[in-house]
Amino acid sequence: GVFFVMASLSTVIKRDISGMGKWLFVGALVVVVGMVINMFIGSTAGMMALSTLCVGVFSLFMLYDLKRIVDGGETNYITATLALYLDLINVFQGLLMLLGMGGSND
Repeated sequence: GVFFVMASLSTVIKRDISGMGKWLFVGALVVVVGMVINMFIGSTAGMMALSTLCVGVFSLFMLYDLKRIVDGGETNYITATLALYLDLINVFQGLLMLLGMGGSND
């Protein structure tokens, strides 16, 4: 679902979003540092917030990468495919973390 929404948005949006890359990188760093800190703290609310942030940041990364492919800014298709694959894996991992917190501990 997330991939199809981002793919649709990348074809509809006419605005140049190439400047968004550095902010997305900062967001990814915040997620990674937050996850490392939360490993030691063990906060459930922090993990839920970080998982939500992870899904949001990597969904936007997916939009950014798809927009670069659609606009012809990416000429190396192997790198583009790898970037999309990693975006999809990270979104899936964030969704699994969110869904795993909703389950019971039986």
